[in-house]
Amino acid sequence: MVIRAIVADDQAVVRTAFVNLLGTQDDIEVVGEAEDGVQAVRVAAEQRPDLALLDIRMPHKNGIEAAREITRASEGATKALMLTTFGLDEYVYDALAAGASGFLLKDATFPELLHAVRVVAEGNALLAPELTKRLIAAFVKQRAAPVPVRTVEELTDREVEVLVQIAQGLSNAEIAERLTITDHTVKTHINRLFTKMGLRDRAQAVILAYELGLVVPQGRRPGTLPPA
Repeated sequence: MVIRAIVADDQAVVRTAFVNLLGTQDDIEVVGEAEDGVQAVRVAAEQRPDLALLDIRMPHKNGIEAAREITRASEGATKALMLTTFGLDEYVYDALAAGASGFLLKDATFPELLHAVRVVAEGNALLAPELTKRLIAAFVKQRAAPVPVRTVEELTDREVEVLVQIAQGLSNAEIAERLTITDHTVKTHINRLFTKMGLRDRAQAVILAYELGLVVPQGRRPGTLPPA
């Protein structure tokens, strides 16, 4: 299958570079470009791509707003992969909540770019510990802990364990090995967990784990608020 993608970035040089790199692959076709969020939403509506590669900071409509509109209008058929830098940590939580499925650093290598595009296009979340988890943790340090609508009491002890492992960036196979259970059992727990908590994907599971205080940034204890 060929992944149909659009690329949105207000920096022409960066946008062209991503378009040219993706265009070298037989399984990826760039079907549109945009220089701001408004154009990105319009192009996505016209082309209905599998994936939208969106810069977080764009004029007229930022990448987070564009991701929210694109994923909602396509009913999740178009996945959003955000372009970001470590200098934009404060936007990560909101981008995940808006429907983004992953993050890619602008200085990512070519193999990292291709891997991210393929993973997100397949419907998975790009939650590598060295990237997304670090960004979320840095953001949570600066954000007052929200009051979750959902509670941990709704989950079994095993489901809580699985949720924590997801938030730590582990794959299904790694979770199975750590908890000494089968891959099939892990998938069963994840399905039940997602159903109970109304989760769409692993990105939302990470958000939930932080909201519930199951995973906290280094240097904080569960149940404590970040310093003012």
